[in-house]
Amino acid sequence: QVQLVESGGGLVQAGGSLRLSCAASGRTFSRVAMGWFRQVPGQEREFVAAISMSGTTTYNDSVKGRFTISRDNAKNTMYLQMNSLKPEDTAVYYCASSIYGTLSDYGSRVSYAYWGQGTQVTVST
Repeated sequence: QVQLVESGGGLVQAGGSLRLSCAASGRTFSRVAMGWFRQVPGQEREFVAAISMSGTTTYNDSVKGRFTISRDNAKNTMYLQMNSLKPEDTAVYYCASSIYGTLSDYGSRVSYAYWGQGTQVTVST
């Protein structure tokens, strides 16, 4: 069983920064790939970033150069540092965990077995 809890969301002006955290339970945290997705009402959940067991990262083109995904295995926590935020980044951000250390498709929702409840990020103009 894995439980994921996101935090760090909020309201920020365009150009600002936020740091999201995902606290994970489970003894296998350090051995599995994890990722961040986001969703706006009426749209599909969209891939944002992922990190493998070894620390290799993958990003959606829309956030490359602005967002950084990382993990701290000692704290069982994954992070998403978001800089230069844009209004189009507004969404509910979800933490996700796989059950494998590496994935064939880091950007696919079906690659992840566990999901957090989400944290709202709102970027104002």
